[in-house]
Amino acid sequence: MTDNGSLQLRNLRLYFRTSAGVVQAVDDVSLTLPRGDTLAVVGESGCGKTSLARAVLRLLPRNVHTYSGQVWLNGVNVMELSDERFRERIRWAEMAFVSQAAMNSLNPVMRVGDQVIEPVLLQDKKVSREQALGQARETFRQVGVPSDFLTRYAFELSGGMRQRVVIAMALLTRPDLVVLDEPTSALDVLTQANIMNVLKRIKHEHDTSFILITHDIAISSELADWVGVMYAGQLVEFAPSRHLYLDPLQPYSKRLMASVPSLRKDKKLEFISGQPPSLINPPTGCRFSARCESSHDRCAAEPPFVDVGDGRLVKCWLFA
Repeated sequence: MTDNGSLQLRNLRLYFRTSAGVVQAVDDVSLTLPRGDTLAVVGESGCGKTSLARAVLRLLPRNVHTYSGQVWLNGVNVMELSDERFRERIRWAEMAFVSQAAMNSLNPVMRVGDQVIEPVLLQDKKVSREQALGQARETFRQVGVPSDFLTRYAFELSGGMRQRVVIAMALLTRPDLVVLDEPTSALDVLTQANIMNVLKRIKHEHDTSFILITHDIAISSELADWVGVMYAGQLVEFAPSRHLYLDPLQPYSKRLMASVPSLRKDKKLEFISGQPPSLINPPTGCRFSARCESSHDRCAAEPPFVDVGDGRLVKCWLFA
C-alpha cells in the first residue's frame, strides 16, 4: 500500500499478442512518484514509453497478452478495481490522459465546448451544462484560451490552441494525475515553450502530478522533477532530474544524454551504435549489453535494480 497522494507502480507488466509473437512492451517496471511532482519518461522510439502510460491508465487494446502488477494512486490499487468501477471512480476523476497528437483528436463536427465539458457531465450527473461550461471557461483562462472558443469548431483553432483545449479537457475534472504523451511534438518551438509554461503553472497552482512521455530531453527538463529512462521495455534508471541530467549513471542513460546538444558549452555529440533488441524475443541478461562499451561476463544475467542513494535507482551490474 502507498502513502496517500503518491503514485506507485509495482512490477507492472504489459505484453501484447501479435502474429509474430508476444511483445514485452512493459516488463517489470516499479517506481514511486510523490504527489505534485512530474516524471519524465525518456528513451528511444519503441522502448515502451507510451505502453507504460497506457498500462497506468488501463487504456488497453484488445490484443493484451499479459497485464499484471500494481498501480497505487492515493492509497488505492486501481488494478484491483472492476472496469466499471475504474471508469466511475478513477478515469478523468483522478487520472486523465493527453494522447500523442491530441490536437487532432477533437471532433471536427462538434463545438469545442461540448467536447470539453463531456467528462464533467459524465463524472457528476448533478452538474448542469451551464455549470460545466462555467468550469470550462475558468480552465480555459488558466491555460490561456479565450472563453469564446467554447463556441467554435476545432478547425477554426490553431494547432497550439487545439493542444491547449485538449489539456484543458484533461484538467477540467481536477485529476490528481495527468499523463501527457508527447504533448508538444507537433508544435513549433515558441508554442512548445508556451505549453510547457502552462503546465508548470498548473502544476504549482493545483499540486497536480504529471507523467510526461517524451523523446525530447530538452523539453522534459523544463517540467520534470524525476526522470525514468526506459530501454527495451524496462526501466533502467530512475533519478531526480537534477542528478540524471548532469550525471547519468547507467551506460544507456549516459549515451542518451551525450546525444543531446548543449547551448552552454561545445561538446561532441555522440550516438548509440547498433539497434535496440526485439521486444518479441528480448535477450536474457542485460538488454543493453550488446551495445554497451562496459559489458562484461555478469551482463549475461539479469541485472538488479540498485538503490545508489539520493533517490537514484539503476539497473546495471556496475553498481551491484
